[in-house]
Amino acid sequence: MRRWLTIVALAMMAAIPAVAQEYRFEVGPTLGITGYLGDVNNRNPWKHPGLAAGAMLRYVANSRWAFKGNLTYGRISGSSRDFDIKWPEGYGAEFKSNLYDLSATAEFNFFHFGAGPRYKNYKRISPYMVLGLGAVLSTTGKGNTGFALTLPMGVGVKFKLKERLNLGFELTMRKDFGDNLDNISDPYGIVHGFAKNTDWHSFALFTVTYEFSKRCTKCHYVE
Repeated sequence: MRRWLTIVALAMMAAIPAVAQEYRFEVGPTLGITGYLGDVNNRNPWKHPGLAAGAMLRYVANSRWAFKGNLTYGRISGSSRDFDIKWPEGYGAEFKSNLYDLSATAEFNFFHFGAGPRYKNYKRISPYMVLGLGAVLSTTGKGNTGFALTLPMGVGVKFKLKERLNLGFELTMRKDFGDNLDNISDPYGIVHGFAKNTDWHSFALFTVTYEFSKRCTKCHYVE
């Protein structure tokens, strides 16, 4: 009986997610480039990369899961002449837009990310997957604006440089549920539905984050 109780106790301990970091939150800047796919660029999202910069706040649930909020500014541009795109009317178009992107995403680390005793198998570097929801506002020099809900998805890698300092790189594509980021809508005369549109935008971002809000590490802690 005692053996079975021991086995059950060990199984329950193994099921509890490991907390690799002593701090619950990370905050820091992001910097990189923005890409675009849409009516005037249907092949290469990095044909005309634009500047991207912003800030992020990450809540570290445990060594495998984290939840993050991003506010990012980016610039996108394109020209139909780059890919010899032909429209029924025979004209081409080019554009420049500013993007203001807000997203909330979940991250899953491939390894137990963090620093700690070797027997806990923490890794100072880990790739991760990211998926979430968001929204983007676009503006052009002509005063036109557009708004769309987004579905961010992508991959990244994070590295613990010091105890409270992390570096990272993340590449995400954002499916835009709208067709006006480039101020061009339905050039072929075919009206697309909510999900069937041609606009995507993407970010390739480097991050530096600082950890704060220390966890309570005492067992059965009483204030």
